[in-house]
Amino acid sequence: MQNRIHSFWLAAIAVLFGLLACSIPGNVTEETPAPAPVEIPLYQQVALASSDAEEIGSAPDYTITTHTPVLTGSDDPRVTLFNQQAAALVQEEVALFKDWLLTASVTPVAMGSYLEVGFTQTSPVGNLLSLKFTISFYYDGAAHPGSYSRTLTYDLESGAFLTLDRLFLPGVDYLGPISAYCITELGTRDIGFEMFSGGADPTADNYRNWNVTSNGLLITFDEYQVAAYAAGPQTVLVPYAQLTVIVDSNGPLAYLLP
Repeated sequence: MQNRIHSFWLAAIAVLFGLLACSIPGNVTEETPAPAPVEIPLYQQVALASSDAEEIGSAPDYTITTHTPVLTGSDDPRVTLFNQQAAALVQEEVALFKDWLLTASVTPVAMGSYLEVGFTQTSPVGNLLSLKFTISFYYDGAAHPGSYSRTLTYDLESGAFLTLDRLFLPGVDYLGPISAYCITELGTRDIGFEMFSGGADPTADNYRNWNVTSNGLLITFDEYQVAAYAAGPQTVLVPYAQLTVIVDSNGPLAYLLP
């Protein structure tokens, strides 16, 4: 008899605890699915660094200094592709310089020759990584040093290097408006632009050096392109507001448009 009473009370207590458990907010009998993981954009996973190198040689005398952009923090194939292409660009400039050295005199004329390749990031934080390379050089015996630019804009999300036309609606004339703005701006400067105005005509080659910035497209014109050497290279910032009619609002620039 006592065993039956004891079993009865144990069963009653179990039922009571079961009822209490069901009454606790948030406590469900069915398994709650785990929340889906939030994918972190690639640009938030990486950092831009510089891989620096220097090479010094003689007969002929020369110095090569390079600063190569490198993305760190991820082994994503899109990062690998960027690093490979950025390194290839820098090494291409080194190869061109060394080709010239093959024709240089082994006897120093002045201070020897040099090449320096550097870069700056012009783009704000986001999917687009836009870099401007400055290649400075001197050939031993020349009257003065020189420089020119190369640019690179990479869409980290899609893993694609962008050409200028990719920023605009398909089929639109984008060079015309960009050229018109640059010509007007350059015409206000005391650089003798009227003698070099052809360097700002609406051709793809004239606008090969472009970069993305927070406020607009930065166009770089190299030495002698739109002004004499003494005036140096020229840059023009074309505000996005000047391009809203032709920019692809669903394209790579979408997050930067006003």
